[in-house]
Amino acid sequence: LAMSTSEILESARKLRPHERLALVDALLESLDEASPAVEAAWIREAEDRLQALERGELQALPMEELLARYRSE
Repeated sequence: LAMSTSEILESARKLRPHERLALVDALLESLDEASPAVEAAWIREAEDRLQALERGELQALPMEELLARYRSE
């Protein structure tokens, strides 16, 4: 028998604090699961960017400069 979201929340609130924290961690971790296709696409993109950087087609910036640009916007 499936529980509603409100029933799950009500049950979760009865857990000890460390048990609730473990539940939250598990739920958040479950959201981070990438599909193999997405993971493969990101790997290809990173490899392509690295090769372009090594060929001189891309310019790397110091992290401090990059962050300063975004902070000023």
